[in-house]
Amino acid sequence: MARTTLTKTDAPGKYASQGAALTMEAADPTNKNQFVATGADLVFAHNTGAGAATVTINSVADPYGRTGDISSYSIPAGGYAVFGPFPSLGWQQSDGYIYLEASSTDVKFGVVKLPG
Repeated sequence: MARTTLTKTDAPGKYASQGAALTMEAADPTNKNQFVATGADLVFAHNTGAGAATVTINSVADPYGRTGDISSYSIPAGGYAVFGPFPSLGWQQSDGYIYLEASSTDVKFGVVKLPG
């Protein structure tokens, strides 16, 4: 099955007169998730469940063969976590996406593209 693509929110610029509503979407533990890589993305995760849940973000080898997955990062019940930004080198998969997953649909993901 194809990964579920997450909707991205553009962060307001430095001199914005208002904020931006963050789109939060339930994780897809079966098919896993992805979002289009820009090199300037943050991932927010909120565990809305009654127990701990985990988040994994998959890296790719850089030119020196190094990887650095974020593996099974535990978020307590009701907790939040933020990850990134994710530069293309080391994170962008060959299809142009960043891959991530969660252990439960209780995890809600929000992806924010930082202004340039």
